[in-house]
Amino acid sequence: MTCMSPSVALARLLGQHRSTQRKVPRGREDEERLTADMIALARQYGRYGYRKIAEFRRRAGWQVNDKPVERLWRRERLKVPAKQPKRPSLKTYRRPPCLAQSLRTSSGGWRGTSNP
Repeated sequence: MTCMSPSVALARLLGQHRSTQRKVPRGREDEERLTADMIALARQYGRYGYRKIAEFRRRAGWQVNDKPVERLWRRERLKVPAKQPKRPSLKTYRRPPCLAQSLRTSSGGWRGTSNP
């Protein structure tokens, strides 16, 4: 029988990788405040993504990197709305002239016929 450390044996028993038993995930102390600020900015500036929001937070005095902001952005399920396609102007849809109008002459008669 092989000798295993208690953490390895426990990990096998639980069916998890052994590295999951070693590190306790910890967040920022002010994560709730950062999240609330992020959500407020995302509502105010709807077209800005997490990088721009992180830049706003840094300008406001927060010491925060893009990665934690991205993690919180995904956790809160924030998204930048898809860009709407530009609508072509009405000038683009200019209707071709009617065939009958193009066959009229400036005097009011028809082209190709003799006017009495």
